[in-house]
Amino acid sequence: KIKTGGSLTDVSGFTAAGISAGIKKNGRPDLALIFSQTPCAVAAVFTKNNCPASSILFNKARLRGKQGQAIICNSGNANAATGAHGMDDTKTMAEVTARCLGIPQNMVFVASTGVIGESLPIEKITKAIPILTTNLSENGGHAASEAMMTTDTFAKEIASAGRVGSKEVCVGGMAKGSGMIHPNMATMLAFLATDALIDPDLLQEALREASDRTFNCTTVDGETSTNDLVILLANGRAGGNPIRKVGAAYRQFVAVLEGVCLSLSKMIVKDGEGATKFIEVRVRGTKNNRSARDIAFSIAKSSLVKTAFFGQDANWGRIVAAIGNTKEKINLAKLDIAFGKTLLLRGGVYQGKAAESRVAAYLKGKEICLVVDLHNGLGLAVVFTSDLSYDYVKINAAYRS
Repeated sequence: KIKTGGSLTDVSGFTAAGISAGIKKNGRPDLALIFSQTPCAVAAVFTKNNCPASSILFNKARLRGKQGQAIICNSGNANAATGAHGMDDTKTMAEVTARCLGIPQNMVFVASTGVIGESLPIEKITKAIPILTTNLSENGGHAASEAMMTTDTFAKEIASAGRVGSKEVCVGGMAKGSGMIHPNMATMLAFLATDALIDPDLLQEALREASDRTFNCTTVDGETSTNDLVILLANGRAGGNPIRKVGAAYRQFVAVLEGVCLSLSKMIVKDGEGATKFIEVRVRGTKNNRSARDIAFSIAKSSLVKTAFFGQDANWGRIVAAIGNTKEKINLAKLDIAFGKTLLLRGGVYQGKAAESRVAAYLKGKEICLVVDLHNGLGLAVVFTSDLSYDYVKINAAYRS
């Protein structure tokens, strides 16, 4: 069950804080901290971008220990493509945070997001960390979520609870993301917490499963950031029998986790830079799920398709072209394309002006479901995307100014 107004700190044993360290020129919050009162099992998934930020390399090494207790995150500066001193700054953030919290340095993970290629104002950050730690609160999830934001227009956070084995388990999360959203791991920054008692290796598998079906099924602009990552901390406070194998309890936990990840994923797409529409692309009837996924992403990434949605234009020809841009063999004589419940293309044949008029009315809405059926198998995939508006160009043209 989803908790109304929920946040990561709804999970027992977690506190958080968010303040301004002076990284952003506008003075908005830009430094966030998440802290568990006890050590946690930790899992993470990372960007596949081949120019990763220092925080990604740092966290990959840290993940080998399978334990963590804190995550510190700055926004306004990606600390990417900043050379050896960028890694030094990442290490400094972890060291100062650990010292202020009184925990081992290897229990701190670091995340950064913002402009690429600029050095971190590390002096401002180290000066702010002691203040940040004193602000930690069980009600601090909202402040931390706001401090993660860059071009986001609203904070993205949620908490949910569900029965796992004999206990009720809570999962809470926060995410940031609006542009540079495209799946290659998790597609943005997201921090998740749970009180589930679970083996670290199974926690990693659960996060990988959930991310693949949620975060990895979103695209706003086809761009994969240097800094994308998702971190999940599990403090085990729910108690009960530990989850040590793939069984009923594991599946119950994955279901709760996936629900949180899906909600955060949809929030990210709805907040896509300049987005006016949330679009669900459903592809079915392919030879397998991978084929369906490839076709769905080809449609969801197409600038021509996305601009047509912005213009409320039922341009099914652009969708056909996007389908044809994949490596899949397509039988046009079997192809159906529907907008909502209205078939505009049936068996490769246009269904006429009356159908297009119904689709035109449907496209005035804010949430669109596009269904493509190839009638060639049992494959199925769902991808979430947004339209492409004038404001996307304006936002990104002025990003560094």
